[in-house]
Amino acid sequence: MAEMIRAGRADDAAFIAHTVLLSQRCHRPLGWFDFALAQPEPQVLGFLEKAAVAKPRSWYHVSQFLIAEVEGEPAAALCAMPAREVRDTMRAAIEEVAQASGMSAAEIFTRGAYARNCWVQGGDEDWLIEHAASQPSARGRGLMQVLIGEALTAGKAAGFSNASISFMIGNDAAERCYAKAGFSFAEEKRDPAFEALTGCPGFRRFARAI
Repeated sequence: MAEMIRAGRADDAAFIAHTVLLSQRCHRPLGWFDFALAQPEPQVLGFLEKAAVAKPRSWYHVSQFLIAEVEGEPAAALCAMPAREVRDTMRAAIEEVAQASGMSAAEIFTRGAYARNCWVQGGDEDWLIEHAASQPSARGRGLMQVLIGEALTAGKAAGFSNASISFMIGNDAAERCYAKAGFSFAEEKRDPAFEALTGCPGFRRFARAI
């Protein structure tokens, strides 16, 4: 069966949870949800799986993802959505899942605040590509280039003229991938406290016209 790109569905929730976790960890052992939830990986994945089908259509939600299938199985994915919708829907999704799970959303946001001083996202008028990751067994097939191309087409159709994508400094594979897709350096932010916790200096953002 040939490779296929399709929209995310409710039954992709577990795959999207793994994708978000992979993308947030980048080249490091832990990512934002590991730190913010302070839970073992199975619990982190369970939280993300609920966020993937929560009422708020956040950048964790299945509806915001494009998925690449290989031989009928999900192999890579990314989120593509308006940047201006990210903050409110992200907070609402975490609050909904935290409440349903008997957790404190305030404590989650407090633990997750370590990234605030170096996160870069671009402007509210950007088309945002985020949470891009391929399963290790599917890497080297060019799936991410195809997904990014589809995401850019969707952004242009939605009326956006610029796209933005952010990643951890030092994630060289991601940087090469995004440069190949026509993105170039826009900005970066570094923070010593972030680096002390994560082992990574901060975030870099690439952008391109659509």
